[in-house]
Amino acid sequence: MAKARTVYVCQNCGANSPKWIGKCPACNEWNTYVEETTTKEEEKAKEKSYASRTGTNVPTPIKDITESESLRADTLDSELNRVLGGGIVPGSLILLGGDPGIGKSTLMLQIGLQMRGTKLLYVSGEESERQVKLRAARIGIQNEECYILTETNTQAIFKQAEILQPEILIIDSIQTLHTAYVESPPGSVSQLRECTAELQRFAKERNIPIFLIGHITKDGMIAGPKVLEHIVDVVLQFEGDRNYTYRILRTIKNRFGATSEIGIYEMQGSGLRPVLNPSEILLTQREEELSGVAVGSLMEGMRPFLIETQALVTPAFYGTPQRSATGFDNRRLQMLLAVLEKRSGFKFGTKDVFLNIAGGMKVEDPAIDLALIAAMISSYEDKPISSKITFAGEIGLSGEVRAVSRIEQRIAEADKLGFATMFVSKFNLKGIDESKFQLQLIGISKVQHLVEALF
Repeated sequence: MAKARTVYVCQNCGANSPKWIGKCPACNEWNTYVEETTTKEEEKAKEKSYASRTGTNVPTPIKDITESESLRADTLDSELNRVLGGGIVPGSLILLGGDPGIGKSTLMLQIGLQMRGTKLLYVSGEESERQVKLRAARIGIQNEECYILTETNTQAIFKQAEILQPEILIIDSIQTLHTAYVESPPGSVSQLRECTAELQRFAKERNIPIFLIGHITKDGMIAGPKVLEHIVDVVLQFEGDRNYTYRILRTIKNRFGATSEIGIYEMQGSGLRPVLNPSEILLTQREEELSGVAVGSLMEGMRPFLIETQALVTPAFYGTPQRSATGFDNRRLQMLLAVLEKRSGFKFGTKDVFLNIAGGMKVEDPAIDLALIAAMISSYEDKPISSKITFAGEIGLSGEVRAVSRIEQRIAEADKLGFATMFVSKFNLKGIDESKFQLQLIGISKVQHLVEALF
């Protein structure tokens, strides 16, 4: 019998140690080392599995390599096509991560069911065939060439894939798979690394695009060692708040396109609906003008849309004023309040301030600063701002309104939605042909000018 060798593997980064240690020296995480056993025969089989099945490759002059940019497969989903850079590249390995219950499996099954005429194999390691069929019936079956396989062994999956010859392969999820070359349990670092490497080789050799659904940790990172994200070609993050129906598909890594694109979906009973115009769903239809509400221009990647910011300023009755922000960095809120108090004379030191970004969105674009300033001043003075006014500008520590990127796209989005006035930094107006837009552009350089213009 082969002698087993014990090794301890960090479940966070994949580092090895001959003995258990409390803190990983590679990633500085505590209590992440788990015992795993390997044998010499297993290591030899593992090395053999890494050998290419197509023989030895030879160098090829770069001028002789043909481009396959035009061979992208259309997913018939405008949002997913946008995020992938125009469609699915043959032979690519795509990793989709997200919180449990956020809609990863629904999105992938929906893509497979709507790609008519495309032979697709959906491998489920978490649900039975009947459970997948129930979800498919709710979404609506349009593609009769969608096949379901309930299997967790990679060698069995490859065997069925070679028989079926699918055009797309979906794995749900990578944490449930196991290979015969590794004895550790499914979900361990060794299994994840080996299964992903096998799937990568299969995708490249058979020229079949493979989608991997992956779980994430409590910190929001994709579960498993960081090497998984280096192996795959595309890493997508599916995120959203369970209390809201909107989901965001964000690109973290993309070897075939930009990493600045996002896709927006709305969760419905019949599946995920792509949202083509996010500005319309993020703007509240108000019957009357209310104080503390301002509309800001936001860029998520290359995509502009308008979002409603809400502020509530009330007297502080419990000594230390409260500062709370939902969907916005609390430290930046503190900075904006300090700028208003220092440069404009507003006494926020005795006020409780609450901020909220409508729709459950989390905003990092600094161009939203001007809208937040306007909302806080509106609530402070209890004077409403017209719903036909929008803002785009970054606030500096000296109270100046700084220029923001892609201003013409922001202006065009506001003009398309029928806004009458837009406040921007006056430094953004250089070189812009204002005659192309129907709305009025007002350039300001300091916070004081915004207060004078609005109130």
